[in-house]
Amino acid sequence: MKCLNGAAIAAVILFTAACSENDEYTQSAVTPPSPFHGIHGITVTKEGKILAGSVFGRAIYEIDGETGETSIYEAPPEGMADDLEQGPDGTLAWTAFLDGKVYARRTDGTLLTLAEGLPGLNSLAWTDDGRLFATQVFLGDALYELDPSGEAAPRKIMEGMGGLNGFDFGPDRKLYGPLWFKKQIVRVDVDAGTLEIVAEGFKTPAAANFNTKGELFVVDTEAGHVYTVETATGEKTLISEVAPAIDNLAFDNEDNLYITNMADNAVIEIDTSTGEARTIVSGTLAVAGGIAFGNTDADAGLYVADLFALRKVAPEDGSVTEMARVWSSEIDYPLSVTVANGTIAVAALTAGAVQVFDQESGESLGLHHGFTTPADAIALPDGDVLVSEYARGAVVRVDGNDWSKRNDLATGLGGPAMMKLDGSGHLYVSEHQGGSIARIDIESGERTVVAEGLSAPEGFDVTPDGRLVVAEVGAKRIVIIDIKSGEKVTVKENLPIGFEGPESAPAIFIPTGVAVAPNGDIYYSSDIDVAIYRLKKG
Repeated sequence: MKCLNGAAIAAVILFTAACSENDEYTQSAVTPPSPFHGIHGITVTKEGKILAGSVFGRAIYEIDGETGETSIYEAPPEGMADDLEQGPDGTLAWTAFLDGKVYARRTDGTLLTLAEGLPGLNSLAWTDDGRLFATQVFLGDALYELDPSGEAAPRKIMEGMGGLNGFDFGPDRKLYGPLWFKKQIVRVDVDAGTLEIVAEGFKTPAAANFNTKGELFVVDTEAGHVYTVETATGEKTLISEVAPAIDNLAFDNEDNLYITNMADNAVIEIDTSTGEARTIVSGTLAVAGGIAFGNTDADAGLYVADLFALRKVAPEDGSVTEMARVWSSEIDYPLSVTVANGTIAVAALTAGAVQVFDQESGESLGLHHGFTTPADAIALPDGDVLVSEYARGAVVRVDGNDWSKRNDLATGLGGPAMMKLDGSGHLYVSEHQGGSIARIDIESGERTVVAEGLSAPEGFDVTPDGRLVVAEVGAKRIVIIDIKSGEKVTVKENLPIGFEGPESAPAIFIPTGVAVAPNGDIYYSSDIDVAIYRLKKG
């Protein structure tokens, strides 16, 4: 038998500790799972199926209009859909926004790619005789005609319209839709390539559709309003009001109207005669990302960066309050959150944005763009803000009084992700690609690895006694690491974390958050279930 030296014995002990689950921790749900990972386009097929699409969820869902029961209709990765609609021959087409593609599923099951290489493909509509049109919005600004057979390349009709979003063809065979950035409803002649204004005075119109009577309905995402618009005069009439963040609308064969709400993960039926809104299905959370506890007696709630909103969850009963919601208040798709030095900081990975709030008042202190894949942000005692730029491998120090002053604190990091300050003011950063946790000197930027050999570490927290509680997302587990001894103990494994993103997105995609309560309970966000879970000891 070969003898093991001291280092080898230590390695075996560490490996054994890491691979053995701590049975003292039991898991419970703080918030229930959500039916979607964000919801966008909606359509009702000729057979009466309600279908809704998700970009982050990369799937198309079927929803029972009576019970709200949901199921996957088109699975990831091809199911990513910002908008979707059935053609006259039964072919279902949809836009894969992040992938820059349009897919089509024929009635015989054949899947076609009708367009690719066009990032931001957002909205589409068929004509009654089977022509198909799609637009780029946000990541482009153009209108195309697509070949439903997938043989010919897309034909660009026009560009620079102002964000032609969810649209529909009217009885006059003209295309009607909203210009997101110009706050107008317009009419487009797709053959002549001309555009004219139909109606104005909206906040942020998101989509327009006709019912079988030729009446045009419009949803305003910022206002949370549903209107009818007279196409001849431009007169608009408010028929219903719901929470902001409406994304799309659709009619069934009997002119029942359905809308989607991004922030609430909701499908809502609107009675067009009374304006009454009936929620068919919704989620407590939308796309749960990073989490952080308030750190005062007056603020002990759990903040959640929920992509379409910044929310706070009460740990004792799972009740949720909302601080800010996209398009109705100043916030831009947050995916991480920290609480430190009287400041709540959120980062929007996909929007390149960082925002800070006053912890006591909850008021926004400023929303700032121009960061490179900001995975996390945290406020320092002097008011400066540190930002981890994932793709650039850097931690940036931003002057809290002048956000144009940005200097690299540390570079050469392996996918810097989430950050924490311990009780002594030391900064810790998880390196998602490097598989480590590093301590960075806030003044010099000197980097010291304190834990390594981790599998895609994302969210973590630092306990009062200096241990690290880390989500190893690549291994779907949470571990506790003693920095001094190097001992690593698995708290729980086979966790619902590690939702797979598209190749075009940063590998971290939807960050898994971790936060430790004062009593030692561990909380984590599930990017698979879209929920918050508690791991309780004893």
